[in-house]
Amino acid sequence: MVHMWAKLTVWFDRAIGRRFYVVHRAVYQASRGWIGHRSGAGPMLLLTTVGRRSGQLRTHPLLYMPDGANYVVVGSNGGRPEPPAWVLNLEANPKVKVQVGRTVLYAHARVCRGEDAAALWPSLNEHYSGWSHYQGLTERELLIVSLEPFWPQPPVH
Repeated sequence: MVHMWAKLTVWFDRAIGRRFYVVHRAVYQASRGWIGHRSGAGPMLLLTTVGRRSGQLRTHPLLYMPDGANYVVVGSNGGRPEPPAWVLNLEANPKVKVQVGRTVLYAHARVCRGEDAAALWPSLNEHYSGWSHYQGLTERELLIVSLEPFWPQPPVH
C-alpha cells in the first residue's frame, strides 16, 4: 500500500511544486541551512549542478537518504516520463556542490546502475515510500544517484 504522503506529494509537485521549490531553495540558502533541511517527507539537500547547455549553476532542493559518508538522491521528477534536468546536467558534468543543512561540500555524482541500484532500492523505499510510487507512474527507470564527497573540496567547475 502506498503511503498517503506519496500521493499528496505528487499532487503538490504538479499543482504548485515548481513555484514552491524556488521559494524553498531561496529560504534554504538565505538561512544558510537553518530552515529547509527538514520536511514532512524527510531531509532535504540542495544540489547544484552545471547546466549542460547553458554552463550556468542550477540548484535544486531534493529529498535524500544518507548512505555512510554519501548522500543518495533519486531522479524521480515526481513520476513524470522525462528525467529531471539535474540528472541530465550531472551526467554531462558529475562535479556537484551539495548543501546538507549548514554543511556545504563538493561531490562526485555517480549514477547507480544494475546491482548497485537494486541493492539501494529497499533502503530507499523504507526511507521514503514515495519513490516506489513515482516509479509506478512512469515507464522510465528512476535513476539513483550517489553523491560522493571529495576530500579535499574542489570547486564545482
